[in-house]
Amino acid sequence: MAHKRFAFVIEDLYGGGAQKSLLYTADQLRQRGHAVRVFTLRERIEHRLPEGLDIEDLAVVTRFTKATSTVLTEKWQASRIAKALEAWQPDVAISCSCDKITRHLKHSNLYFWVKSDVSAKFSEAKQRERAFDKVRRFYRGRQVIAVSQGVKGNLENVVGLQAERIVPIYNPYEREPFVAMADEPAPLPDGEYFLCVAAIEPRKRHDRLLRAYAESGVTTPLAIMGKGKPEHEAEVRQLITTLGLEDRVLWLGYHHNPYPFIRHAKAMLLTSDAEGLPRVLIEALLLHTPVISVDCPSGPKEILTQELVDFLVAPENEKGLADAIARMDQAPVAIEPRHYRQFLKDTVLPQFEAL
Repeated sequence: MAHKRFAFVIEDLYGGGAQKSLLYTADQLRQRGHAVRVFTLRERIEHRLPEGLDIEDLAVVTRFTKATSTVLTEKWQASRIAKALEAWQPDVAISCSCDKITRHLKHSNLYFWVKSDVSAKFSEAKQRERAFDKVRRFYRGRQVIAVSQGVKGNLENVVGLQAERIVPIYNPYEREPFVAMADEPAPLPDGEYFLCVAAIEPRKRHDRLLRAYAESGVTTPLAIMGKGKPEHEAEVRQLITTLGLEDRVLWLGYHHNPYPFIRHAKAMLLTSDAEGLPRVLIEALLLHTPVISVDCPSGPKEILTQELVDFLVAPENEKGLADAIARMDQAPVAIEPRHYRQFLKDTVLPQFEAL
């Protein structure tokens, strides 16, 4: 295999899954012998940086550019990025979470890494159409990496994007780091429990989760982990009281390391209205914890395969979700490597190398 030069461009290394998966992908490609550099647009770092990974801050996002954000500003920022890319001479350039700026780049092998499903983010028609129009403007005639087959399908068939090409590539994973984090001490609940790990926000549909859990009739407690705006947390707590579940629902709050809780759970539950490719389901499988999920757009059906499809339920079917919880409570599924092999780095990284 010929070694390549990869450039990743991202606004900063602060925040959630997109930053984490970019750092991991970039570092794994470096470890496979490729030359890799990550260009950030501002020096805002929250994540642990892999030792040996080359990171260069271009400092083109500032208070001034935020305050004067215009197309002219974007083009100036893009010109600075273009100069850095010209000096680095990458064979492949990948933009993530800064496409408003990088759409102005003309690099011959530039990809835009799309991590979420815009088709399911907005329920109001005008908002949806504005979002779709933005996607079409940014990516028409360009090369796109979609985080799942579902995101690719929705970009083409729902949004109506006419890209040069859309390549579906999963985020790469390896099991060992998650097992190591799951071995760390944690204040675990006593006994068995179901678990939902999600931000406390309307799109995650804790209302759907709680109603189905109540209807399931199981006595195994439900643990809720996550945080959100005070008003959203108050709504969920009120519903717990209304449904009479105070004695069966455990409110765990936010934990920096959720993996001990995930590994010891009887099953992981996901009830969102929309996802891109939900990491929490993949990470549960890596820890050999079974999963129950609604079949929301667009990732769960690609994760719950083989016999796990019996625990994939239509989003509006709360009775079916309750039944899935009851069945899992009676006979939990044994998770094996065949259930998550398609997400492992040895399967995924060659697809980046082929770009």
